[in-house]
Amino acid sequence: MLVPLVYLVVALGQIQGQALGAEAGARHVARAIASAPDAAAATARTDAVLRSVVGEYGIDPDEVRLSLSCRPAGSVCPEAGSTVVVTVSTRVALPLIPSVLGLESLASVPVEASAAQKVSRFWGSE
Repeated sequence: MLVPLVYLVVALGQIQGQALGAEAGARHVARAIASAPDAAAATARTDAVLRSVVGEYGIDPDEVRLSLSCRPAGSVCPEAGSTVVVTVSTRVALPLIPSVLGLESLASVPVEASAAQKVSRFWGSE
């Protein structure tokens, strides 16, 4: 009875850690884009933030997916005064699952987090 309980605690701990990493990544990337002076700086900041979050939370870099959208719909993304919505998704492999016959991909839990940030009205201005 104790072994399944310990496995459950370990698995939930890993899922929680990855969920916190995805949430931190989405929040910090949204802030980095919204506060950047232009698109080049936003791209550089986004890359730096993702590298930092992946390293800090132990997320598999190959499993991280980043999507970006802006509100209102149809606006150029990002643009001054719009709201940028960043979504970070990843998959958490369950512990002690062997990498035989693709079992590790079947025994994984998807984790996703989103964050929204208002872009500065001075975006792209000198």
